[in-house]
Amino acid sequence: MRNRILAVAALAAAIGSPLAAQAQSGVTVGRAPAVVDSEPTIATDQRPAFRDYVVEQRVPPFRIPDRVVVGATLPESGVTYYDVPQRFGATTYRYTVVNGETVLVEPRSRRIVEVLN
Repeated sequence: MRNRILAVAALAAAIGSPLAAQAQSGVTVGRAPAVVDSEPTIATDQRPAFRDYVVEQRVPPFRIPDRVVVGATLPESGVTYYDVPQRFGATTYRYTVVNGETVLVEPRSRRIVEVLN
């Protein structure tokens, strides 16, 4: 009986390992699973200055009924996207404020690629 319990535990660990590795691979679950391109975003040390910049710009927030998560697609209308200034790094993403959260968005698909807390 003890051997069966150990075998089941080993099997569960073996099955769970690929799932744990996948969770760290850039695949994020929002309303639907999404693979986010690994294009340059705002560097970690630049984020406080970027958040200050967004506040200074008084970007009007947009409200959605869902949680703000990576991979979520924003509506076609009603959302204004803004260019990220060059001083925060070269990126093709745009930013906006959704439900009080500053997010980077891929402009063609309107998909959230990063939530900047």
